[in-house]
Amino acid sequence: MVVLAAALAGCGSAPKRNGAKDLATEDFEATNTHTRIYDATVAQTCEAARRALLSQGYMITAAAAEQVTGRKSFQPEGEVHVEVEFRVVCAQEQGDNGQPAAIAFATAVQDRYGLKKVNNSASVGVGAFGSLSLPFTSSNDAMVKVASQTLTDDRFYEGFYALLERYLARTEPAVATPVTEGSVKPAPSPR
Repeated sequence: MVVLAAALAGCGSAPKRNGAKDLATEDFEATNTHTRIYDATVAQTCEAARRALLSQGYMITAAAAEQVTGRKSFQPEGEVHVEVEFRVVCAQEQGDNGQPAAIAFATAVQDRYGLKKVNNSASVGVGAFGSLSLPFTSSNDAMVKVASQTLTDDRFYEGFYALLERYLARTEPAVATPVTEGSVKPAPSPR
């Protein structure tokens, strides 16, 4: 019984591969790896995030006032392809001074693809004789996803947030113009 308990305990503590976190150790402590609060509007924050991603070679796949997503490709080895999808979601927040602010949630997911060769063989059907297998083979190469991981490196996100702040400093703050009854002009009628 003791030997069985020791064997099961050994199975549960498998080593972590590639720095990936074991799901059993995933905790939801308050950290600032994936979030920052800015004294800006939601739209200004996401626009600064879009510009930060563009400046680093990310292709923007979706952009809105509240969210921006970009994708970048790498080829670290001959038969390995890596794609990073970076997503920033911006939401309304109250700043420390009680003024409206924006919170940016940033997450990057890295997908790793490997080259896989697929062999195809051919067979020929010959009317009265049935089917005949001939040694015609061909191989097709296909990229197959072999791993997917959320990036958790604090330095990676710190660099992004520093760049976002630089672009945010370049944008003009939004100025709200009050609308009064006399300042609204009726739209011209179509002719």
